[in-house]
Amino acid sequence: MSKVLSMSKPSRWHVASRVFAAAIPGYVLANSASIFLGLLLPVKKIESVAAAALLSFAIYTAIIMWVFSVRRLSTVWYGVMGAIVLTSAGSWLLLNLENTV
Repeated sequence: MSKVLSMSKPSRWHVASRVFAAAIPGYVLANSASIFLGLLLPVKKIESVAAAALLSFAIYTAIIMWVFSVRRLSTVWYGVMGAIVLTSAGSWLLLNLENTV
């Protein structure tokens, strides 16, 4: 006797929420991560900004894939918002440490 797993079809609101999470907060997260990496990389400023800007495209692509691969919608929102807070706080901390030195 085989047991068939029933996968429920996601509602329109779940799909719309994931699209929104990937589009707007995902873009903010990619930019925040780009700023954080630009401050963190140990090369000249112009090179670190260019490298971080190029990496932001890969980061944004990874965020979009992650948003649509996670099973629970709450995990998506907590993950994206938490990562935004962490990268923004890290950027703020690095910027303040740079200005005090």
